[in-house]
Amino acid sequence: MAKLQDTLLLYARYVGVSVRSQMQYRASFVMLTFATMLISGLEFVATWALFDRFGSLAGWTLPEAALLYGLVNMAFALAEGWARGFDEFGQMVKSGGFDRLLLRPRSTALQVAGHHVQLMRIGRLAQGAVVFIWAATRLQVAWSPPRVLLCLLAIAGGAALFSGLMVLQATFAFWSTESLEVFNTVTYGGVETTQYPLTVYRDGFRRFFTYVVPLATVTYYPALAVLGRSDPLGSSLSFQYASPLFGFLFLIVCLRVWNLGVRHYHSTGS
Repeated sequence: MAKLQDTLLLYARYVGVSVRSQMQYRASFVMLTFATMLISGLEFVATWALFDRFGSLAGWTLPEAALLYGLVNMAFALAEGWARGFDEFGQMVKSGGFDRLLLRPRSTALQVAGHHVQLMRIGRLAQGAVVFIWAATRLQVAWSPPRVLLCLLAIAGGAALFSGLMVLQATFAFWSTESLEVFNTVTYGGVETTQYPLTVYRDGFRRFFTYVVPLATVTYYPALAVLGRSDPLGSSLSFQYASPLFGFLFLIVCLRVWNLGVRHYHSTGS
């Protein structure tokens, strides 16, 4: 417990340093945050236009899809905020900066995560929260404590899962010296995919986002439980409530892969 407390305290210090550096230029921070909110807001306009044209999608209404949208975008905003260091890890490997982290008696994953905390992602987080709250007020849902807790767990599990994807992307830089851009098709593409109900996709696509990259377990299945909808794919209510835990499990697996990459790392010699 003491070790965990010490680790969290160290990460909080990393965050404090990063936040203070970004707040040196407050006008720039405000403009970037507002721009992030505006760009992500335009994405929801596209969703609204789709439902305005067709009325529903696979039996889902706009407020129901907005619930999915809010969950995944808040989760992704949190992951982008605290795991941005992994997204920039390729440059750290090429410059030899990672060698310095290996000399410190601390977790390399913790140091990379704290290397750059992107505060402007608050804009996306706020925009996702606004859409989620709008959906919650439009839906005929009895917001009991278990449903509220499930939504919070889904957001946290989603943030863990997206963080795991960024860790996995960074890990390949140990062998390629570049963070492979192909992972963006799963991270950013995954955000776009999970904004809509899983039933609109083909079977192979559904399986990929359930069993390989389990994004559906932190968006679609929890949303079903919150909305009280039966699942055409046959999942049980107990699975829907437990499904966000797969996001944390995915992060643990990705961190183990990261440790494997660290053990095989060879200095650039720069």
